[in-house]
Amino acid sequence: MTTGKNAPAPHGGRLGFVSLVGAGPGDPELLTLKAARRLAEADLLLYDGLVPADVTALATRAQHFSVSKRAGRPSVDQDTIHQVMIRGARRGKRVVRLKNGDPFLLGRGGEEALALRAAGIPFEVVPGVTAAVAAPALAGIPVTHRGLAAGFTVVSGHAAGAFEPILGAMAPGSMTVIVLMGLRNRARIAATLLDHGWNAHTPAAVALAASTPRMHLWTGSLGELGTARFEAPADAPGTIVVGEVANLSALIGGTRTPARTDAPRTLDGPRVQARNV
Repeated sequence: MTTGKNAPAPHGGRLGFVSLVGAGPGDPELLTLKAARRLAEADLLLYDGLVPADVTALATRAQHFSVSKRAGRPSVDQDTIHQVMIRGARRGKRVVRLKNGDPFLLGRGGEEALALRAAGIPFEVVPGVTAAVAAPALAGIPVTHRGLAAGFTVVSGHAAGAFEPILGAMAPGSMTVIVLMGLRNRARIAATLLDHGWNAHTPAAVALAASTPRMHLWTGSLGELGTARFEAPADAPGTIVVGEVANLSALIGGTRTPARTDAPRTLDGPRVQARNV
């Protein structure tokens, strides 16, 4: 997807180019070949806070600009991100907007693409591996499985106003539920499903820091999810899985990664079943 690639820039030179790139779930080896190439070619890199340093380090010749939007921390507003990309491209730079996972899945990549198109900036989208599928897979959980789940739903757990109508409309146990950015709201997410007829014994899992050496898996039930405690760093990104497929982790097993030697901080709440993968 490109627009106006050879259009002249306002200062009389040639426009640069913007790549909206998915960084995948964290492991640099899960980057696509095109993503790695765009990072190596970049003059200006705008990256999200969840993108590991091992990934941003691939942009060896670029100016780096963090645009973290993590909850409770100072962040760069979306309009500023648009303007930095546009200004960089108008100065002839190769700009990479690097997003965790896939740029068009709960990453506001669509808004950025629209802003670039409105400004006449040439751009492309480089899809990435989303944690919605990769995190469960690395924990030994297929999001679909014959006889257990023929489909799955992905929702943002960041705001109750967004996830409650979606979860409330689902038939109990009809498909696998995947929640991104929902750790802080896990009690409300669980309560929403329970209030709409889901069985408290429905298997549930949380994959934290998937694909990184810090990866950790919690398994339990939907009834336990709201008060679960995780043996993982407090700032670790997590993917919530609810559905019968979560039980398959014990049979399939997860991808093992080297353990950290430093003791991680934990999220609050009572301790429930937990194991490293």
